Amino acid sequence: MTSGREDLKGQVAIITGASSGIGAAVARDLAEAGMRLVVTARREERLKALAEETGAVWLAGDITAPDLPVRLLDTALGRFGRVDAVFNNAGVMDAGPVDAMDVEQIVRMVRVNVEAAFRMAYHALVHFKREDRGTLLNVSSILGTRVRPHVGWYAGTKFAVEGLTESLRMEFAGTNVRITAIQPGSTLTELQDHWPAHARGARNRKAPLLPEDIARVVRFVLEQPPHVRIPKVLVLPAEQGTP
Repeated sequence: MTSGREDLKGQVAIITGASSGIGAAVARDLAEAGMRLVVTARREERLKALAEETGAVWLAGDITAPDLPVRLLDTALGRFGRVDAVFNNAGVMDAGPVDAMDVEQIVRMVRVNVEAAFRMAYHALVHFKREDRGTLLNVSSILGTRVRPHVGWYAGTKFAVEGLTESLRMEFAGTNVRITAIQPGSTLTELQDHWPAHARGARNRKAPLLPEDIARVVRFVLEQPPHVRIPKVLVLPAEQGTP
């Protein structure tokens, strides 16, 4: 047992949803810590720019493609010979009253936030179990713990992530595989840029979290010594009392 921080230098992380927001911020922070990265998202030009900045290996693709998780793992193992962490971050968000929602929006959200996240978690954990080491960080939301009107479709996807993460944490207790749910509150990203009114303004929030705030939390979790487990981290801006 050790009381010191884990040295991340030379370790390898896979980051999904890395072209902007939280994913990009986590990539920059972990690269600064000396980690080697494999990053993915749909927007190839942004990935290329991030790779040039961080030294990451990039693999553009739609996270809903069934073969992408295996390709990411194979890429990391082929280039670096190991995978130490998976930041399971890709997600989309749509919200509104029932008669304003398109069912295809909802289904797309389930494919990205649930099906794709579950696939990535499954393949990461098959590898981690075989190696008896590794950290899976699933990105949830404060809306994975509570709800309000008009966000139930999105909240339902994050409740699914919460349930999976807690069950897996219990399953892997006593091993060297660590599993954490990251639960951001209001964060200034592109997640809601397609909405008619951005949630920050609509809910009178003047100082939301920044992606870099979540990145520091991710690094904190990864730097914990092997005997420490952090099942979940709820991160809120100072003014946020409710969802």
